[in-house]
Amino acid sequence: MSFYVSVGKVPHKRHTVYRRENGSIYHEELVGTQGFSGVSSLVYHLYPPTRVKQKGAPYSVAPEIAIENSLNAMSFQGFNATPEDDYMKSRKVLFVNGDLQVGLAAPKKSTNYFFKNADADEILFIHRGEGSVDTMFGTIEFGYGDYVVIPRGTVYQINFKNEDNLLLIIESTSPVSVPNRYTNNVGQFQEHSPFCERDFRVPTGLKTHDETGEFDIYIKKKNTIFPYTYMHHPFDVIGWDGFLYPYAMNILDFEPITGRIHMPPPIHQQFEAAGFVICSFVPRLYDYHPDAIPAPYHHSNIDSDEILYYVDGDFMSRNNIGKGQFTLHPAGIPHGPHPGAIERSIGKKETKELAVMIDPFRPVSITKEALKMEVKDYYKSWLPEAITQ
Repeated sequence: MSFYVSVGKVPHKRHTVYRRENGSIYHEELVGTQGFSGVSSLVYHLYPPTRVKQKGAPYSVAPEIAIENSLNAMSFQGFNATPEDDYMKSRKVLFVNGDLQVGLAAPKKSTNYFFKNADADEILFIHRGEGSVDTMFGTIEFGYGDYVVIPRGTVYQINFKNEDNLLLIIESTSPVSVPNRYTNNVGQFQEHSPFCERDFRVPTGLKTHDETGEFDIYIKKKNTIFPYTYMHHPFDVIGWDGFLYPYAMNILDFEPITGRIHMPPPIHQQFEAAGFVICSFVPRLYDYHPDAIPAPYHHSNIDSDEILYYVDGDFMSRNNIGKGQFTLHPAGIPHGPHPGAIERSIGKKETKELAVMIDPFRPVSITKEALKMEVKDYYKSWLPEAITQ
């Protein structure tokens, strides 16, 4: 998702002299994620953003892989994530491949440091909690059901209003965007799109921090944290413009596409990247053919794994699934509704389910952190004796 935004003070022409009232020059920074050919923004600082006072010892945050290759359908109870005070320490990776990492975080405290992911775009889905993400572009307020998309290289602080927080975190090694089929040739959302520009919230309340001192920024690169201390506050920005910036959208602003008979998962697609897609399942009316079966048909995931994170409501196709639970259905074997789900769905008019689905196109490995949350023997849940009413 990108459209042109201009905030604060910017010069008439880019890459030209732009002076402060005292005669010194504002320092222009081009921020982009695909060299000089992708989307970018020009940011104007009070001071050079390069003044490093000192560096700390780097340390690894690489996820520990427990299962490299699996063909088991598995489930995990995300509400078992252990709360921790520190935001970075609370981030636990559960599933990983070369294109993405999927994990949870249950932080209790706001950060007094700054964080930058130099490897990946981040999508924070807010399951519990309220607060704000503060950046040099401005502030994004967040709450229940929000997706907060943070492009790689964005320095941010995250602030929470209370200690009960749960975030689904997706890290993408390629830029995150919306499906091209939703936009026209100039990038405007078309009438058939399930959302439009009005649904996206861009940063507001730009505040210029004219501060000199010691500012700790923890930078993640290749699963390693590099502690840096800068001389100037990273949010010393007086203005910026361009197409690259963090933004938010609430899952309930996704307008579902429905049909006379059951429609496939791509109608639920919200985001995409080079190696995966993300879909939003929201409350919606069911199919209206007189003989429609609202439950999804059995299908074989030959080309992608399927990771479903259940947020709220009634999960029509599953038995014994609760809030905060993951299911992982690997590529190569069929899956579908649990016993009794097809029969239960016939004649139903609507669903209140709320879920986030991630479809990686390459198999994911499963971490030791994930196995701490595993729901045992989920793969047996399609047997007849697993029927529950």
